[in-house]
Amino acid sequence: MRRPKHENALVAGCGFHHVAIRTTDWDASLKFWREGLGFESAIEWGEAPGRACMLDMGDGNYLEIFEREPLQNLEAESAILHFCVRTDDCDAAVERARAAGAEVTVEPKSLDISGSITVPVRIAFIKGPGGEICEFFQNEVL
Repeated sequence: MRRPKHENALVAGCGFHHVAIRTTDWDASLKFWREGLGFESAIEWGEAPGRACMLDMGDGNYLEIFEREPLQNLEAESAILHFCVRTDDCDAAVERARAAGAEVTVEPKSLDISGSITVPVRIAFIKGPGGEICEFFQNEVL
């Protein structure tokens, strides 16, 4: 069971809305996230080569995709390391992504996140068609 929601007393209605990624292959990215992982289009706008869309991940949070030209000077690590998708079955999510063409960079594994509390989790990482790194995160606490 997940923890009850924390209501932000300082920023009314605050919560995660979306993460934005870039792609140089619009069709492959849309096919992967829509057909491969079941995300649904909420809105699309623009024309090639500058299209964009928001895909509903299934819980009212969104993945925003921007069609862009390849980066010329890609740094080894950016400020955003990856984005994470909650799942009730990490292994099944990874297999679904693999079947859709994702590169699995970290196979599913169980571990404990230990800090102020210990939280057992099951995680895995994939690389999507635009080079984006996505984590699948399964747990009962967070």
